[in-house]
Amino acid sequence: MSTTVLCKISTATGSAGKRKLLAAQADVGLNDYQASTKGRELGMNKTLDRRTFLRGTTALVAASPFAGLLGSTGAFAQDAANPFGVAEGSSVDAVIFNGGYGIDYVEFAANIMKTNHPSLNISVAPSTQIAQELQPRFLGGNPPDLIDNSGANAIGFSAIIDQLEDMNSVLDAPSLEGVTIRDTLVGGVEKPGTFGDKFVALNYVMTVYGIWYSAQLFEDNGWTPPTTWAEAIELGKVAKEKGIYLFGWGKEAATYYRTTAVASAIKAGGDEVRLAVDNFTPGFWSHPAFQTVFTSMYEIISGGMMKPGGAGTQFTAAQAQWSNDQSFLLYPSGSWIENEMKPATKEGFRMTGMPELSVDANDKLPKTALHATAGEPFIIPAGALNLAGGKELLRTMLSKEAASNFAKTKLAPTIVKDTVPADGFGSTALVSQSKLLADAGADVFTWNSFDLYGTNQDELVVWNSFLDGKLDVAAFTAALTQITDRVYNDASVTKVVVQ
Repeated sequence: MSTTVLCKISTATGSAGKRKLLAAQADVGLNDYQASTKGRELGMNKTLDRRTFLRGTTALVAASPFAGLLGSTGAFAQDAANPFGVAEGSSVDAVIFNGGYGIDYVEFAANIMKTNHPSLNISVAPSTQIAQELQPRFLGGNPPDLIDNSGANAIGFSAIIDQLEDMNSVLDAPSLEGVTIRDTLVGGVEKPGTFGDKFVALNYVMTVYGIWYSAQLFEDNGWTPPTTWAEAIELGKVAKEKGIYLFGWGKEAATYYRTTAVASAIKAGGDEVRLAVDNFTPGFWSHPAFQTVFTSMYEIISGGMMKPGGAGTQFTAAQAQWSNDQSFLLYPSGSWIENEMKPATKEGFRMTGMPELSVDANDKLPKTALHATAGEPFIIPAGALNLAGGKELLRTMLSKEAASNFAKTKLAPTIVKDTVPADGFGSTALVSQSKLLADAGADVFTWNSFDLYGTNQDELVVWNSFLDGKLDVAAFTAALTQITDRVYNDASVTKVVVQ
C-alpha cells in the first residue's frame, strides 16, 4: 500500500492571521538576536539603504536608454553562469541552523560561489534559535537572503508563507553543471515544502527516520532488532537483566518520541491516521492506534526500561549515553544522528537504522514501511535584501560538488541524485538508509503539521513529563490534545487542509 506525502491541499483563512501570529511572537528572544548581530551593523537605516541600492540600481539600469550597454559590463549580467542576476560586489546573508549537520556544508558552497563571483561578500552565520532571532528581522523588513528554517526553534511556516519566495525559479534554473536543476534532483522534492498552493521551502537533505542501534552490540548478545512494540518490550526485559535500558532521551529532543509514535500510529492506521495528524483533526491523539502506541510506551517507562533523568539532560549528552556509553539500546532519530554523534560514538559501534516499530499484524502498512522525506527546509524571504544572492547560494548548494561533499562529510544523502557510492563512504548508517529505502519501496510516508503550526516548544514540556513517568496515558493524551486542538480552533492561524 502506498501512502503519499501530500496530495491535494487547499489553504483556509486569510493573511491577517499570519501577521497577527508573527507579531505575537516577534519579541521572543530579541536580546539573543541583538547579541547575535552585534558588530554586523544591521540597523534599519543601513538595511534600507542596501535594499534601495539593489532595487534602485536595477531599476535605473532597466529604465536607462543605455541599459544594454550597462548590462554588457557584467555588473548585473544575467546568463547561464548568473541566472538570477546577482549584483557584483553585493553582500549575501545566510543564516543556517547549527544542528546535527553544522553549517560548514553551506560554507563549502559559499566558497564555490565566491570562486565563481569573486567580488561578492558572503556571510554564513549559525543559529540554534531560528524563530527567536529571525522573526524580528522579518518584521523589520531585513530578513536574511537564505535561511535553513530547521531545529526545535524553527519558525512555523503558517506565520510566514506569504513572505516567502516561490522555489520553482530555483529548480527551473540551470545547475552549475549546465543541466536544469529540477532534472538533477530526486522526485517529489516539492511536496514537503509545499503549503497550500505555494512551494516555499526546498528541503535539502534526504532524511530517513527510524530507530537506531549498535549492530555490534546486538550481534555480541545474539539479539534481533525488534519490529513491533511487543518485541521491543521483550527485548527491554532481557536487556534490563544486563543492566542496560531499552530507551533514553534528552530534554530538547523529547519530541523525537512524538515522531516515532506518530510513525507507528500511521503504520497501524494508514491514511486515516496520517490525514488526521496532518490536519490536526480534533482529538486525533485519542485514535486507537495512538492509544495502543502510548500504552506500549508507558509500559516501557513504568517498567523501568526508559533511562531516567532525561528531562534534566542536554540532548547530545543523552545521545552519548547511547552511542558512547551504551547505557541504553535504542534511540529514535533522523539520519543526521551519525554525523551529530560522530565525536561521541564508541569505536566499532556500527550504527544502523531500522524502521519505526509496528503495532501488530493487523497494521495497514507493512513493517518495512518507512517515515522518510527531504528535510532541512531552506527558504528565501521574498523581501530579502539580496534575493538573487540567496537563490544563487542555494543553486550552488545543489551542484554535484557541493552535494557530494555533504554526503561524504555528513554521511547523509541530499536531494541531488547520484552523489552516494554503494559503500556509503564506509558508513554503516548510510548503507542502512539505502537499504531501508529500498525495502520500503512505495511505502514511504511523512507529515508536515507540527512544523507547519510550530507546536514543538509546547509539546516538549508534555513529552518530557510523560517520558519521566509523571503523566499516565490519559493525562498525556489530554495534554497533547489541548495543544493541537487549540491550533485547530484558532481562527487567526492559517490552516493548510491536506486531503
